[in-house]
Amino acid sequence: MAVPRQLPNAITIARILCAPVFLWMLLADDGADAGLRWAAAALFIIAIATDGVDGWLARRYEIVTDLGKLLDPIADKVLTGFAFIGLSILGELPWWVTIIVLVREVGVTVHRLIVASDHVVAAAWMGKLKTVAQAVALSLALLPLWTLVGEWVIWVNIVTMWIAVILTVASGLDYIVTEIRGARAARRGR
Repeated sequence: MAVPRQLPNAITIARILCAPVFLWMLLADDGADAGLRWAAAALFIIAIATDGVDGWLARRYEIVTDLGKLLDPIADKVLTGFAFIGLSILGELPWWVTIIVLVREVGVTVHRLIVASDHVVAAAWMGKLKTVAQAVALSLALLPLWTLVGEWVIWVNIVTMWIAVILTVASGLDYIVTEIRGARAARRGR
């Protein structure tokens, strides 16, 4: 089966375009535990889950591109960033959590864009693990599961959010160390 060369990147761009729609849905009725909240959560979960689809298609059909390597982590950051911001606007997540996450995400993204003409920095395993942890924590925070199973699920979300924040900081430090080592190796190789 032939897969159009642009399909993985089109999926990635669609994920980016879902982010403002998701944020509008989340905030439209002030985050009430009604239909729009459930729909916003579902859209987030579907969009974040397709992260694996575009990468799998690109690798499986050998159509990995530098643009895809650059856009894929940006799509993750836009989607999760909008979720963190939306939850903080609603008062459901402390702003300090959102600020820590956004500083890390914006810093890594800006660096990736700066060095893009020299080399493309693909996502490392720790960054991928961080994204999964954020996706799980945000999905739990977005879904009003407390209305179905009780408030104990809030504690599960607190634990998963802490794991996501710790992995966000750790993966940011790992990114910095890896880039410094790479720059030193490049200077020695000249």
